[in-house]
Amino acid sequence: MNRTDLVSEIAKQAEITQTQASAALGAALEAISAAVADGDKVTLPGFGTFESRERSARTGRNPQTGKTIDIPASRGPAFKPGSAFKERVNKG
Repeated sequence: MNRTDLVSEIAKQAEITQTQASAALGAALEAISAAVADGDKVTLPGFGTFESRERSARTGRNPQTGKTIDIPASRGPAFKPGSAFKERVNKG
């Protein structure tokens, strides 16, 4: 499912126009992205939790040359699915 399909499904289930559904989806994604970028957790009960996680610095290897490189510490987004979401996916 891509963004267009998701907007169509939201519009159908919420009985709103596709323009309104697209605006709502965009606003929700922007709010989640901004909160996670600021270091906050976003919890949607039954669906999951979005958060940022720290990655420590480490050494790696360039696969083309085999040379050892230093990979700096970074922060990245993470998602932990909720139990209801996991159950629904497992049931198919």
